[in-house]
Amino acid sequence: MMKGGFGQLGISKDLVKGLEEMGITKPTPVQREVIPYLMERGNDLVGQAQTGTGKTAAFGLPLLMKVSPKKPGIQAVVLAPTRELAKQIGKALFKYTKYVDDQVFVEVLAGGDKIGIQESRLRRPTQIVVATPGRLQDLLKRKALSLSEVEYLILDEADEMLSMGFKAQIREAVDLTKNRQAVWLFSATFPPVIRDLIKFCMSPDPKMVKVDEKNVVNRNIDHRYAICVKEDKFDYIDDFLGRQGDERGLIFTRTKDGADILGKKLLKEGHAVGVIQGDLTQVERDKVMRAFKKERVQFLVATDVAARGIDVEGLAFVIHHQLPEQIEYYTHRSGRTARAGRKGVSVVLIDPREKKRLRQFERELGIDFGPA
Repeated sequence: MMKGGFGQLGISKDLVKGLEEMGITKPTPVQREVIPYLMERGNDLVGQAQTGTGKTAAFGLPLLMKVSPKKPGIQAVVLAPTRELAKQIGKALFKYTKYVDDQVFVEVLAGGDKIGIQESRLRRPTQIVVATPGRLQDLLKRKALSLSEVEYLILDEADEMLSMGFKAQIREAVDLTKNRQAVWLFSATFPPVIRDLIKFCMSPDPKMVKVDEKNVVNRNIDHRYAICVKEDKFDYIDDFLGRQGDERGLIFTRTKDGADILGKKLLKEGHAVGVIQGDLTQVERDKVMRAFKKERVQFLVATDVAARGIDVEGLAFVIHHQLPEQIEYYTHRSGRTARAGRKGVSVVLIDPREKKRLRQFERELGIDFGPA
């Protein structure tokens, strides 16, 4: 066991073995701060951390050690903003427990899957539920599950859930878990609505953990920029994709129309491209993601919100058609590459006038952009 590894944070050997098989051996900054507190105390916790910082293991590993496989009732609820993120969390929890003798059962409850099948699965012993707020509310209305025995409520990407309009559903989950021991809340940003939620669902003085933004961005990512006027961006992307061989990657746009237009133009040039944006139905979205994961599609054009929770291994690059509106979105976008210890490239296409803003990204994220 390497010095400073998960075992020294209090994680059991069987869980560590599962992590090592996934190539996870060195705790991230958020994991080093959060795990010991949750293992020793487990009280209310607020974590400020971006996507890609290792939040799932930070709360998931202590959670797996705290719930009892001998109790058949739901002991923990994890709420996440999107179906993709909920499934990603559920998959991670399952993989962590590969070598655990007494199995903890996790059920993912999200829209897009048949609610009747989810109802029937909830009749089996289930210790942890990972859910989107809307689907959890639907199943509560059907009396398909009870939250009366829940000890831990985890709110992941809480700011995103609130921005998507799930305030009422989150508050209902809080109200229905009155017997809980703790709420663990993670959020990238802290607007007033998040502060109100913390006051509503937590003790007056919760544990606060803030990951230094300079530790947030994956160090295996090579950050590059290319100066392009708007009219030249398509030609740059077309040429870039044409030089990729078998390598796969993502192209981010700010708008849904921009994603559709770029996707159609790239298809016309013969590139194997899929498009994922917020106006797609769940069925359409699933079809695109299946094609991308099964490598029938080599490149994916996506908007920021639509790409929440995308977790596809082996992506070599990310292209930003424009700089994102919010700096934290850059971390989310670029973090789709260089997963599981691999290297990756993140290329931003900027107008000559945007160089000053690029320097702001460098300062706030602690990274350096080189010319592409």
